Amino acid sequence: MKISVVQMNSQDDKAKNIADASRLIRSAVEQDSPDLVVLPETFTYMGGTVESRRAHAETFPDGEAYRAMSALAAELKVNIHAGSMAEAAGEKCYNTTIVFNREGKEIARYRKIHLFDVNVPGGNSYLESDTMKRGEEVVVYDLEGVKVGCAICYDLRFPELFRKLRDKGAQLIVLPAAFTLQTGKDHWEQLLCARAIETQSYVAASAQIFGHDEGRKLCFGHSLVIDPWGVTIADCSDRIGHASATIDPDYAEQIRKAMPVADHHVVA
Repeated sequence: MKISVVQMNSQDDKAKNIADASRLIRSAVEQDSPDLVVLPETFTYMGGTVESRRAHAETFPDGEAYRAMSALAAELKVNIHAGSMAEAAGEKCYNTTIVFNREGKEIARYRKIHLFDVNVPGGNSYLESDTMKRGEEVVVYDLEGVKVGCAICYDLRFPELFRKLRDKGAQLIVLPAAFTLQTGKDHWEQLLCARAIETQSYVAASAQIFGHDEGRKLCFGHSLVIDPWGVTIADCSDRIGHASATIDPDYAEQIRKAMPVADHHVVA
């Protein structure tokens, strides 16, 4: 299975963001013919006011981004793991991933479990829980014979979630993200490699890059695909674009048989 991870710089113009995502998906399909294309976290809208973010939240299946990604998946005959977008849910929203198959049908939905409420180095504060609800379901879906686990950005720091994905059969874990520059330069690749090694799974992470919210908040970029041995096999450079890699689920199974970590886990 070939995977393309897309790197974006979404802003507070939803129509443009959807158009940019569509253009990048088309480019990836034209250049690399992937089976699965992965978009970043909150690819539909970043920055703006709390009120504007709520106003641009999606309702499914009627939202603009939902309909655009569904139609594009069907047109290009490609599976799309549509990053994440704000899903309207009363006063707050969910940070939600939707996955579309080659026919444009929704085959999975994941709501981000761990909300990003932190003060990062450099003085920026992020309080995702002010506007977002947390999800509760651990989601693994079947994609043409490959078991795919779902996570979003800050979920990366919680290995217990990744172990649950592994225990549910995930051979590939997909993580859309908008990882901050301050933490990303020191933690991004290290954490992704650790999660791949721990779960003996492929990890595909699509990221936002550059400045958002009029340059007040910066994202690290470096969308990656990492193999079950912890080796990076695709890496987007410091630009908007995409990178692709071919994964082999049999390789993950070989590693799991040779080093059966899951069988050796002991609960303290």
